[in-house]
Amino acid sequence: MGSAWADRAMDRILMCEPKYFGVEYVINPWMEGHVGLARPAVARKQWDGLHAEVSKRARVELVAPAKGLPDMVFTANAGTVLEDEFVPTVFRVAQRAPEIPLFVDWFREAGFKVVELPDDHAYEGEGDGLFHPGPGGPPRVWAGYGVRSSLESHAALGKLLNVEVISLRLVDERFYHLDTCFVPLPGGRLLYYPAAFDKWSLRTIEQLVPAENRLLVEEADAMRFACNAVRIGTTFITNHAGPNLRRSLDAWGYEVVATPLDEFMLAGGAAKCLCLLLQQDTVQARRRKSVPSPIRDTQVEIQGHLLDTGLMNRVIDKITEAGGGIRIESFSAGERHDQPSIAQIRVTAPSAERLDMIVTELLPMGVKQRADAADARLETVEKDGVAPDDFYSTTIFPTDVRVRGKWLRATGQRMDVMIVIDDTARAPVARCTLMRDLRRGDKVVCGVGGVRVLTPPIRRHEGEFAFMSSGVSSERRVETAVDQLAWEMRRIKARAGKIAVVGGPVVVHTGGAPHLSNLIRHGYVQVLLTGNALPAHDIEYNLYGTSLGLDLKRGVGVPHGHQHHLRAINKVRRAGSIRAAVEESIITGGVMYECVKHGVDYVLAGSIRDDGPLPDTIMDLEKAQAAYARAIEGADMILMLSTMLHAIGTGNMTPAGVRLVCVDISPAVVTKLADRGSVESIGIVTDVGLLLNLLAQRLCAENQ
Repeated sequence: MGSAWADRAMDRILMCEPKYFGVEYVINPWMEGHVGLARPAVARKQWDGLHAEVSKRARVELVAPAKGLPDMVFTANAGTVLEDEFVPTVFRVAQRAPEIPLFVDWFREAGFKVVELPDDHAYEGEGDGLFHPGPGGPPRVWAGYGVRSSLESHAALGKLLNVEVISLRLVDERFYHLDTCFVPLPGGRLLYYPAAFDKWSLRTIEQLVPAENRLLVEEADAMRFACNAVRIGTTFITNHAGPNLRRSLDAWGYEVVATPLDEFMLAGGAAKCLCLLLQQDTVQARRRKSVPSPIRDTQVEIQGHLLDTGLMNRVIDKITEAGGGIRIESFSAGERHDQPSIAQIRVTAPSAERLDMIVTELLPMGVKQRADAADARLETVEKDGVAPDDFYSTTIFPTDVRVRGKWLRATGQRMDVMIVIDDTARAPVARCTLMRDLRRGDKVVCGVGGVRVLTPPIRRHEGEFAFMSSGVSSERRVETAVDQLAWEMRRIKARAGKIAVVGGPVVVHTGGAPHLSNLIRHGYVQVLLTGNALPAHDIEYNLYGTSLGLDLKRGVGVPHGHQHHLRAINKVRRAGSIRAAVEESIITGGVMYECVKHGVDYVLAGSIRDDGPLPDTIMDLEKAQAAYARAIEGADMILMLSTMLHAIGTGNMTPAGVRLVCVDISPAVVTKLADRGSVESIGIVTDVGLLLNLLAQRLCAENQ
């Protein structure tokens, strides 16, 4: 046939007739309950419909089906084609492996050069590797991993084809291949179903593709495989497209052709799965430059009672939840129950930064890097009180740092601080240093190389370093109290009165921050009194979607989440103030954002336990007390939300005649405030997040 890539008169697509199609096993969630239920006649009719639509716009070539291979019809999973090269799939599932020799034979006969990935690197072809069409730089492949393809395969694919590979982790097994939830389009555009990806991948997409070029697919469309589509020119061929998706694609100049493929969805596939592109709309090989892969790996070792304590599972979970790949290279089990086991694990991450984050999370669990010992990397502080971006954040455990080839024990060990190295003397010194005490010129340990954490043996039922692992108390019904509170707040607002809110970080932890933000936006708060914690975690939530490292939407901790509040504080310190961070669009939402945007005064009173602190936090106790007193002058109501320290402090400086409303899950806190003797004080014992939610519903409803 000659050069397979030379004929570009029209798009070329490989398909396979569904002669032997059926659901004969279960290798993805769509197949469950459907074994033996596929209807051959219906499948044939639907395939013919797709074939007809594709044939109108492209040259379709066929590979012969084989008996006993019911999924061979899904040709997109055969491999990846770039110009005259074909990279065959390395299937993770054994049921489909026999397809590959048949596809390899077809491609060789068609004039393609077959180049292979390592046979231990799972990669499932165009199911998980989608070229972004169009010129403008080196070829970019969006590659999925986490369910079927491995992260390691992405680095190998990039090197093999000399292309840029962007790794995206899939977290919903229903969307087991990237082509089920992601469609790259010319002009730098794409559409995708966000819930299929982890937060890191969503952030990667948002960083690389501007908002105006991103089309978010609704769940109803995603669940009918609208994203599993074939684009040919300006035609978008799919199993289903709802009215909103159709309108959006029409605005982008696409004709949407919906051809039913529900029979193939029983096996977990639709239009794209049934079509393999035989040529890519991208820059030619002779114009390509080398593209280094950002993927990094390291070997770690852990020993102890790995199985009976569940430690091995926790290590694996920690790596995978952080978006890393894992390969157990060796495992030696103890011969007796009192002997330790030893495991050597290869950890792979999409970037060096992410690898450092994963290893940082593993260190407190007793995991040690196996890489050759190297000195710690030191970065110089450029501004007082601001750490370098990649600073190492300490845990509660003793920490050693390698400097000049020797290990130094850090002095003053404590959690969530930096390690400063003084290497001016003959004997270097490592000391734990608060962020606020950093001075320009200090050398701060960055990354995890050259750092080792000495952890005690992990015993049964003991977990690793973590925050907020306790449960949540039950709440009482508070509708009547909320109705009365809302009625009085409306009266105060109507007469241009003043409502002060005293809040603690529990406002953020319980999910109440969006509701408090709503109250501020609607003019029901004139001043906010708090400490360093509420704004720190409010800003953390805006930046990272967590509060003290806990994903509030899912109610679970996230990898390296215990560092998020420190990183949030560090960003604000670099900007100089909360207001500056809002004006620079570093902070784009939340309680502090609404305060700045709506002119609500705020006073942040520091305490002995504060991290950072934020530059707005008043660390001088006398000045903080005076600022609080000035802030509540003329207040008609002070609403105190789950902060015993600040609530009692404010209550002690509040004159009679001011309505004090204390909300706390602990009756003891409410009682302490009521005991001050003021008849204007009332207490509501409930979860603050619940109360704020109900209050915002009553006060901030539309047309109220």
